[in-house]
Amino acid sequence: MSKPADVGFLRVGGYVIIDNIPCRVVSLTKSKPGKHGAAKARVVAVSVFEGTKKTFVKPVNAQIEVPIIEKINGQILALLPTTVQIMNLENYEVFEAAYPDEEDLKEKLSSGTEVEYWRIMGRTKIMRVKG
Repeated sequence: MSKPADVGFLRVGGYVIIDNIPCRVVSLTKSKPGKHGAAKARVVAVSVFEGTKKTFVKPVNAQIEVPIIEKINGQILALLPTTVQIMNLENYEVFEAAYPDEEDLKEKLSSGTEVEYWRIMGRTKIMRVKG
């Protein structure tokens, strides 16, 4: 799910959808309007799930899609060979998510641990361990 926004309202640390991939903005530069055109914004962002770098240049009044991020608390039920089994603490739904890429976060995972995970555009990522 996403919502439309103007490129001019993006901020460093915010989120944007580039090529149908949710990304976090890491750099944003705006040029001044010229004699024959509108001001332009050059946005550099990093994919939330893959970590790849994405860039685009658009006028600041152009429309762009911004992802809607659900931040949800869950409890780890089991550490499987390729995924982590998590139970949502609000509706007790059980599902599987991929291991996080960060090594220090991966080391803190164990059965019974509470985590915060983000659900963005139908995909899930473990963001931090609580407590």
